[in-house]
Parts: sequence; C-alpha cells; structure tokens
Amino acid sequence: MDTPPKRRPNTTYSAPVGSIDVAAESEDGTPYEIWPCHECLPWHAEAIRDGDDIFIREWHGVDCPEFQALLKN
Repeated sequence: MDTPPKRRPNTTYSAPVGSIDVAAESEDGTPYEIWPCHECLPWHAEAIRDGDDIFIREWHGVDCPEFQALLKN
C-alpha cells in the first residue's frame, strides 16, 4: 500500500496565523535583535507594553516550523 505524500506546510500569506510572546530583552536589560522569519510569509511582530514590562508578540503561520519550535520551548 502506498503512503500518501507528506503534506507541505501552509506558510503563504493566506495561512492561518498564531502568536507567541517572547522576551524583548535579556535579564541584564540588553535588547534582543528581531529578525523576520524566513520560513513563513505572514510573519510579523509587535512590541507590547504591560506596565513596566515590554515583550514581543511574534505572529507566524501555524504550520511554520520555526513557530512550532517556539511552541515546544
């Protein structure tokens, strides 16, 4: 019996997106650099302030391998 081909992830502009919040700076206050995701087209980020805290919300296509890796951490 033949196995079906592995489905390719949907990482186009029309892909459904999900978000994850990540730190904007290290423990000593050094800001992290933000680079666009090369795995998905809908990637974008926004800076969020919550009181004195600032974090980055990254948006990726839900099938994006980088997004899936971030969710596992």
